[in-house]
Amino acid sequence: MTAPGDPPQDCWKRIGVYGDSSCPQLAAQVHCRNCPVYAVAASRLLDTDVPAGYLDEWTSHVAAREPATLAERKSVVIFRLAAEWFALPATSLKEIAADRRIHSLPHRRNGAVLGLTNIRGQLLVCTSLKALLGIETKEPLVGGRMMVLQHNGLASACPVDEVHGLEQFHVSELRSAPATLAAAAGTFTRTVLAWRTRSVGMLDVELLFHSINRSFQSPTST
Repeated sequence: MTAPGDPPQDCWKRIGVYGDSSCPQLAAQVHCRNCPVYAVAASRLLDTDVPAGYLDEWTSHVAAREPATLAERKSVVIFRLAAEWFALPATSLKEIAADRRIHSLPHRRNGAVLGLTNIRGQLLVCTSLKALLGIETKEPLVGGRMMVLQHNGLASACPVDEVHGLEQFHVSELRSAPATLAAAAGTFTRTVLAWRTRSVGMLDVELLFHSINRSFQSPTST
């Protein structure tokens, strides 16, 4: 290696650890990166002006690739209605609460609207996702949960049989919904996600809340 006072050269490539290791300084320095000559060369490299357009090129490169990668990953909440598993965007989930009493509304015979319930001091309309999706079951709801969903300013409490929690997936994992889905459920389910050993129906959140909103506005009198 050259002396520390001499102009730094690429001696590490010739006589250093990346060359023939004949440098007399290696016995004391062990590795070229411990040598002051190497340090001076590194600092001069960092002080060198970058080529014209270098920063703009890499800024464009990162900006073009990073959002695309993030956009391809989605986060959803997975839950069960009877024997069927479904998912909604995590952004539509406001809260998961324990199952609680639902107060029926007088003169209301709309199957989707169950009544009102109190969530942290706020009265919310309860909507039956089973009724909207056409899921028939004779099994009583035991140990279920209340999912508070919201979208575009509309909120509703929806009783479900079980909530798994949040999961992330890549959009390439989605598959077309099978034709065997029940007619009502198939209307709201565009794609399915393979999760563990199950198929999870990905619900169309826009269409679901459109139907929830219509059920709020369409009471049937006795």
